[in-house]
Amino acid sequence: MKQTVLITGASSGFGRETAKLFHKNGWNVIATMRSPEKETELSDLNNVLLLQLDVTNKATIREAVKKGLEKFGAIDVLVNNAGHGTLGALEAATEEQIRQQFDVNLFGLIEVTKAVLPIMRQHRTGVIINVSSIGGRLTFPFSSLYHATKFAVEGLTDSLQYELNPLGIRLKIIEPGGYKTEFTGRSMGVFGVDGLKDYKVPFDKFAARLNDWPLSENIGEVADAIYEAATDGTEKLRYPTSQEAAQLILTRQQMDDVDFKKMLIGQTGIL
Repeated sequence: MKQTVLITGASSGFGRETAKLFHKNGWNVIATMRSPEKETELSDLNNVLLLQLDVTNKATIREAVKKGLEKFGAIDVLVNNAGHGTLGALEAATEEQIRQQFDVNLFGLIEVTKAVLPIMRQHRTGVIINVSSIGGRLTFPFSSLYHATKFAVEGLTDSLQYELNPLGIRLKIIEPGGYKTEFTGRSMGVFGVDGLKDYKVPFDKFAARLNDWPLSENIGEVADAIYEAATDGTEKLRYPTSQEAAQLILTRQQMDDVDFKKMLIGQTGIL
């Protein structure tokens, strides 16, 4: 019997590649996104169900889970992939921007997870895969809101193991580095410094460096890591998606706070 995966944020980037990989390997795929009517690639694949799901809208979450169950009968794996980033000085962020960052990256992930858990508890099996980031293990300048959500996702997932493992449900964290996806384009909210002159020079220096930041085009390795996490049957929790990501996380672990900060200041050019 085919297994079924539900993926949020499947309209582009990691989500779309993951949907294609699971489909290629014979899975039923519930590919969810805010505007499924615009999708042209996944809509041509058999056993791929396109559904509207906005992680900030509980009604769409409930409806997508309901329709997915009606179509395939179960949800064996959940991939919480939907997310976006923000860039700017914390003091310049509006209340709306702060709430939106947390609503999408954290609270939305929680709501989708809660919607799927009754199904997994009933069957006493399942895998929940949360797409975090190396930004859930270390930080960069002017990204405090984004890091706050990803650190929260890491802690949430780590703790959930203890309440869900006894019910047959495994937890996994995916930790991508930098990739050329919509995350750095339309999914990135830049609020800058909003005229606060004290932040302008370091922010401009950091933003200028970002234009030359090396980003990988190998989005497929993230999908591979997600598929491995879904199918390896192990207790392994964290999956850095590349050697570079793993090395950066290891470097942070090996350096004390002051030395790492000095290194990052030098690399980002903010001082």
